Amino acid sequence: MKEVIVFLAEIVNVFHDLLLEVSQSSGWNLTDKELHFWIIGILGIIGLIFVDVLFHMIARWSITIISFLFTLSMILVFVLAVEIQQKITGRGAMEFNDAAISVLGFLAFCVVYFFIKIIAKWIRTR
Repeated sequence: MKEVIVFLAEIVNVFHDLLLEVSQSSGWNLTDKELHFWIIGILGIIGLIFVDVLFHMIARWSITIISFLFTLSMILVFVLAVEIQQKITGRGAMEFNDAAISVLGFLAFCVVYFFIKIIAKWIRTR
């Protein structure tokens, strides 16, 4: 897990340095905070537009899918936070496999939940 986080951090650092260099060479001379404001703002609005369009399309089929995607994103953030906390405090091993198994646990319980929901709907229609 540590290796994954270090790798992702390195990718972010490379892009950060590249964007800062482009800013300086273009004469914009953006500070680090200004760069964060613009880049995260632009990425955020692109993400919002994409998710908004996608969720409106999905909502035509089922709100449950949106609930699942939202909960999955919360689980991913939570699992990552737990693994980072383990590294910081030294209480547990920060491992990618732990994070993967945690997410698989959520997915397994979702399969059971969806199966029960389908059976309940089938029983109601009979």
